Amino acid sequence: MSVRRPGEGVDARVAELEEALAREVRVTNALREVGLALGTTHDLDQVLELILEKITDALDADRATLYLLDEAKDELISRIVLGDEVRSIRLKTGQGIAGHVARTGKPLHVRDAYKDPRFNPEWDTLSGYRTRSILAGPMKNHLGRTIGVIQVLNKRRGDFTTDDAALLAALATQAAVSIDNSRLFLATIQKNMQLIETKEQLERRVRDLKLLFSLESAMARAASLEELFFAVLGEALRSCEARAAGVALRDVVSGELLFHLVDDKHTRLRRVVLDPVGGGTKGQSGRGLVATVMQKNDVVIVHADAPDKRPRPSAKSAAASGALFLDEDIGFPCQSALAVPLEGEEGVPMGAVVLYNKRHEKHFTDEDRGLLLLITANASTAIQLQLAREAREREERLTAIGRLMSGMIHDLKTPLTVIRGFLQMMQTEDRVETRNEYAEQALKQFEHLSSMTRDVLEFARGERTVLMRKVYLKPFFESVKAELEPSFQRRGLELAIELNDKGTARFDEGKLRRVIHNLARNAEEAMADKGGRFLIKVSREKSADAAVVMTFSDTGPGIPKEIEHRLFDSFVTSGKKGGTGLGLAIVKKIADEHGGSITAHSTNRGATFKLRLPQK
Repeated sequence: MSVRRPGEGVDARVAELEEALAREVRVTNALREVGLALGTTHDLDQVLELILEKITDALDADRATLYLLDEAKDELISRIVLGDEVRSIRLKTGQGIAGHVARTGKPLHVRDAYKDPRFNPEWDTLSGYRTRSILAGPMKNHLGRTIGVIQVLNKRRGDFTTDDAALLAALATQAAVSIDNSRLFLATIQKNMQLIETKEQLERRVRDLKLLFSLESAMARAASLEELFFAVLGEALRSCEARAAGVALRDVVSGELLFHLVDDKHTRLRRVVLDPVGGGTKGQSGRGLVATVMQKNDVVIVHADAPDKRPRPSAKSAAASGALFLDEDIGFPCQSALAVPLEGEEGVPMGAVVLYNKRHEKHFTDEDRGLLLLITANASTAIQLQLAREAREREERLTAIGRLMSGMIHDLKTPLTVIRGFLQMMQTEDRVETRNEYAEQALKQFEHLSSMTRDVLEFARGERTVLMRKVYLKPFFESVKAELEPSFQRRGLELAIELNDKGTARFDEGKLRRVIHNLARNAEEAMADKGGRFLIKVSREKSADAAVVMTFSDTGPGIPKEIEHRLFDSFVTSGKKGGTGLGLAIVKKIADEHGGSITAHSTNRGATFKLRLPQK
């Protein structure tokens, strides 16, 4: 039986208390150091490194491994360093020591790892490390849900104790909360970055939509190709903040490249004819910027960084092969330029849009490139539509001129017939006074021919005017009768004019004469075989516009039923030998030009045409 010396029990108790106090101090310091360390960063990798470092020190262990739970895949994931290689460890929940702790949510102390069937010695084999004892604890967040496992290996002195397990549990809980906070912080930052990116995308979309709306509005107001160019260049100048802009377009007729230049004050500087091959101004050799863009069919950005201050293609430009840029194209020094092709039919460029000299920066940017591409994509469509519209108008004009020429040739029959009739009468007339009268009537027909020629020329120039003048009805219809009567007499037909109004009226005398001659010739041909009477009656309505009404009636067989509903259309005829079907179409056109109307009524005893001319 051992005998205790006086004070021995007290010393033992003091030593025990000191050891407990040291342990508590160590735990407190560990918790404080971990807390301070975790508060210094929100980077998840740094957070994990700090946790492992402090836990290893606090538990006086060789090393520690931290596994994070991937709930989507039901796996524990960790990374270890083997030499210079970083390798990833993946364990299914329930697999190995860490997997067991993750599955049960309870700490585990293994005193001899190689005697525990759950231990996998593979990593020891790969690393050359010898695992003796393991202390593993779950990391639970503030909701009590396991988010990972901390595994501590090999106590340096002795084995892990219950105090070590308690310390690991405290540190693991704090680590779990810190990891959750770090994840939340990173997720918040990511969301903020996504929101900022989305906001920037929305701002770009709104800017693009505003640009397109402004561009469409400007182009819609353009009545000509030049106004369309001006609208497009104005929007390009404003959006990309350039000093000047130009558009080159190949002329469909001459093949020349026409270059329109505008400055940032929206002043038309000049119109240049470029070489259709080289792309520079006519007479210049070499390859110009416009030619380069059209040949490459790609965007070109050039700048004046070269020592001679001449713009050269940038390294990023599609024309890095060395295209020469000519200042003569624009007439002023150029420090930078951005050029985009105008897409034509079948993807072949029909021209190019060029911006010169960025206002506030040295070079044009990728954002400017995107904006100009957006502008040219819409401008290309608008320009093609305008070109198609102008081509269609030219074709319609040529077609209409052809029809008008056909109508004029059709109407030449009447004045030529009248001239021939008066010339024949002059041959048999001995009296000088009568011969002079016949000659005067023939000369009037030449005036009529000149009037028809002027109509064609006016139409070709786009002038569709009617020469309204005051006409005295009695002398006008007397001259008309003198023109028509010889032809009617030769065919044995009667011509009568009934003037119920002998005052004045306003109309185009030459064109109305064409109306009467056309209707008279139709009546003459309709009655030629059986004879008959053609009556022209003139009266005035008691209406607000005091219209002059002229009716033209014949005693022929009437209008054929098959053409009655389209009588005034061009090229409509019914079996008339040598007929063109233009006479009544010309009559309708002249009536419309006077703001009047022409109608027809027919029976088997003849046809009647009623011409109404308002007198405003």
